[in-house]
Amino acid sequence: MRKIPNGITCLLVIIALFGYLGSVMGMTNMLNTIMKTAHALLLNTVFYLMSMCVLTGALSKILTEFGVVHLLQIMLRHVMRPLYNMPGVAVVASIMTFLSDNPAIITLSKNKQFAKYFKVYQYISLANFGTAFGMGLLVIVFMIGQGYFAAPFIGLVGAASGGIIATRLMQYFICKQYPEYRTQDAIPQEELAQLEAEKKAHAGHEEEKPNTFIRVLNALLDGGKSGVDIGLAIIPGVLIICTLVMLFTFGGSVVGTDAAGNDIVAYTGEAFQGCGLLPLIAGKLNIVFEWLFGFTAPELIAFPITALGAVGAALSLIPEFTAKGIINDNAVAVFTAMGMCWSGFLSTHTAMLDSMGYRELLAKDFISQIVGGVGAGVIAHWLYVTIMYLSTL
Repeated sequence: MRKIPNGITCLLVIIALFGYLGSVMGMTNMLNTIMKTAHALLLNTVFYLMSMCVLTGALSKILTEFGVVHLLQIMLRHVMRPLYNMPGVAVVASIMTFLSDNPAIITLSKNKQFAKYFKVYQYISLANFGTAFGMGLLVIVFMIGQGYFAAPFIGLVGAASGGIIATRLMQYFICKQYPEYRTQDAIPQEELAQLEAEKKAHAGHEEEKPNTFIRVLNALLDGGKSGVDIGLAIIPGVLIICTLVMLFTFGGSVVGTDAAGNDIVAYTGEAFQGCGLLPLIAGKLNIVFEWLFGFTAPELIAFPITALGAVGAALSLIPEFTAKGIINDNAVAVFTAMGMCWSGFLSTHTAMLDSMGYRELLAKDFISQIVGGVGAGVIAHWLYVTIMYLSTL
């Protein structure tokens, strides 16, 4: 295999992939479905998500500008150590990723005034901790917009619980491989001394803040602009990953009924058709997914699979699930938990750990986040079941 050129391997994979889809759907229908699905996702999902990103971005900037984030930090910092084994200031990371996305950790980690509170093993696990809340505001608002109100907040509890699992598991891996990281400061003492000297040198030189109206206006516009950036950033994930997942998730369309009253399913080249391979595989393991997550249809497994790469793309599956009538409140709670806890970490954690300078721990990071996401889904499901049971008493 090592002697085979990479180009040939790539061609073989592409031929096998689209050859299988073409053999099931028909080559012309497959190509038409790909184009129409991507087009429908762009018009009906991406722009909707982008508008939400702009609004939530503006809200997050307002909360930051006028001290709400600082207030939440004061209120929540006392739960960081017992739950996540993180310093109190880490709550800022969870709030910022909740209001925006995982890469907010990169900006925070480069801030030495922030990083000075962490030991090295805690500093590295920031990627797992922050990811557990990634795009949380967008996910919850989207679910509420789809008509689900209580379930997303049950999912939020599941995501926070999954974050505990992922963060502590990552810390265990780090301390096992590098015991010295347990006591080593993320920022050396000599750098801290230099920071304090610079801080004293610049004391008294702060510029006067503009009036409240200007601050509100700047916050809204700057936050909305960041929302546009996020909305543009999710386009490739939605169009590429989600289209590919849909091709392997959904089947053909019902075009009529036969004499016995059975549905006639055919491929017509319309959007949101596919070969149905994922539900076929999930159907073999349906008892596992039903017990763990309470999924009532094998097609639902497409959401967490997509959320591994891009939670924005995973959200675009919800309207189609709703149209097919296979989604319920339990699934929404599980989707919210797993979507937040994973939030496309496969496409962001490499850059996050690389920016921190600990890329060699990427494999352990992936394992920790996968386990945390599964735990988040399981906790959300059984929490929902418990609440429903108690409500009937």
